[in-house]
Amino acid sequence: MSTVYDCGSPDGRSAGLARAASSLRGGGLVVLPTDTVYGIGADAFDPEAVRALLSAKGRGPDMPVPVLVGSWNTVDGLVLSVPRQARALIEAFWPGGLSLVLPQAPSLSWDLGETRGTVNLRMPLHPVALDLLREVGPMAVSSANTTGNPPATTAEQAREQLGEAVPVYLDGGPSGEAVASTIVDLTGDQPRILREGAVSREELAAELGVELPAE
Repeated sequence: MSTVYDCGSPDGRSAGLARAASSLRGGGLVVLPTDTVYGIGADAFDPEAVRALLSAKGRGPDMPVPVLVGSWNTVDGLVLSVPRQARALIEAFWPGGLSLVLPQAPSLSWDLGETRGTVNLRMPLHPVALDLLREVGPMAVSSANTTGNPPATTAEQAREQLGEAVPVYLDGGPSGEAVASTIVDLTGDQPRILREGAVSREELAAELGVELPAE
């Protein structure tokens, strides 16, 4: 049976984080708050758990799962290289509502879906999410909703959609933004915006000093 933990109280937060970490290490799923919308997460290095995440959402591997990290330094172990533009955007907007698509490190043994050798990375600006990520390491995290429904902005909305498919719900209150992260593809010669969201095109262009065409 799934359990909701009130992370607004010290005891609830401590108990919830401990249960969430245990669930993730055992191949289970967790719903967690972020600074954009609520997410459903699994251990990024557990292919069966990632498949369970996709199944809970009712979606296939053709829409690969992004990865959340708890620190800037974690990125270096997950990607082939971190280009200058990526470093600039990380320093300017992480933690926050910006996702970066980069070539993944070829040595990684994970299965996030049909990524074509890339990984979508973000560091969220939410204390509960960061505490969990720093405890368990990189997590495969997608928006906490079933396919075709709007992303959840509260733990209650997430539970209404995902139900018993997720054993642990961390309730951090309403999400700070009812908008998804901006996604920037840095795998080519020029950065491209794949999805506009929490970080504006103007902010990105100002930081990089280049025009950013949309996908």
